[in-house]
Amino acid sequence: MSLIVQKYGGTSVANPERINAVADRVKRFVNKGHKVVVVVSAMSGETNKLLQFINDVNKKPDPRESDVVLSTGEQVTIGLTALAIQARGVKAKSYTGAQVKILTDNAHSKARIINIGTENIRKDLDNGYVLVIAGFQGADEQGNITTLGRGGSDTTAVAIAAALGADECQIYTDVNGIYTTDPRVVSNARKLKSITFEEMLEMASLGSKVLQIRSVEFAGKYKVNLRVLSSFEEDGEGTIITYEESHKMEDPIISGIAFNRDEAKVTVESIPDKPGIAYQILGPIAEQNIDVDMIIQNIGHDGLNDFTFTVNKTELDKTIEILENMKGHLGAKTIIGDSNIAKLSLVGVGMKSHVGVASKMFRTLSEEGINISTISTSEIKISIIIEEKSLDAAVQSLHKAFNLDQ
Repeated sequence: MSLIVQKYGGTSVANPERINAVADRVKRFVNKGHKVVVVVSAMSGETNKLLQFINDVNKKPDPRESDVVLSTGEQVTIGLTALAIQARGVKAKSYTGAQVKILTDNAHSKARIINIGTENIRKDLDNGYVLVIAGFQGADEQGNITTLGRGGSDTTAVAIAAALGADECQIYTDVNGIYTTDPRVVSNARKLKSITFEEMLEMASLGSKVLQIRSVEFAGKYKVNLRVLSSFEEDGEGTIITYEESHKMEDPIISGIAFNRDEAKVTVESIPDKPGIAYQILGPIAEQNIDVDMIIQNIGHDGLNDFTFTVNKTELDKTIEILENMKGHLGAKTIIGDSNIAKLSLVGVGMKSHVGVASKMFRTLSEEGINISTISTSEIKISIIIEEKSLDAAVQSLHKAFNLDQ
């Protein structure tokens, strides 16, 4: 008998028919003798609808009140899912994040989990209940409802699995595993049987939408056995995230190609080349809770440098505003924002022991006439910034060049 945490995304609980399918799967696991905890997202499209409602009544909403509204999406699905499971003769009980005692900090809309109270839910599990828990939400020390940000239900599921010491955390979504790249861009993208935690962490951080990066970080920290499956298939092994690298000779150098269309590039031109300048630029941005991704400092001349970094497109205007207010203090010539970019990354632990990956990547893109504006590397990835209009062609050509369809 195993303890299994199953997370179902918005498309998996999009309507009563899909919720009934979830209840059927849960019953099959219970009949096999497993203890099951279900974590659900809001119905597909529900969070966007609630965001629109918020925007309709207040263009600059208070984050606390926004979280109160947004948390209701999951409350609907936990109740409906628990009712569907009960209708199949299985004991079930729903829990909001606050009822589970998912304690978070007070960073509304981007809250981080501090602790999870397990006493009550362990008691219910021992009494034969299937627990249906709202993803994406918790409460701070003052009892204010908080949300964990987009994709936060993955993080909830992995955190619950870690807190309970679950045997496996299964993430059910609308795809049947992790692919070499997005099948919507490359039709012959291949499903991976397994991927290392290190590779998955990079893929998630680089824009792969299958798993949220914080959930992967959580899984790695607490060694949670993580598997990605499709809720639209009866059977299927999906993709398992492993914590051991294999060293077979035939292992591919590259495991996948990740990309992100949601980034924007910011360049601060002609700033003095002096100690602390990077902090002077990025410190105030971090204080506004804006995540910075790629950072490149170009060595200039006459004691002046250009400083380039990327942020989410939704944060571009706010970032430019912050920097424009600091331009005089920084001694910068101009602040330039560019939202017509995309980030593309090759990921693979095989890079550690193989040379020539970067040159092959650059040659392939050169042959396609695709210009690279920014390059960043780590031990197992190479990331580049290119024009958004060239992204699909770049992904397709690299997928073929590195034989990822084989």
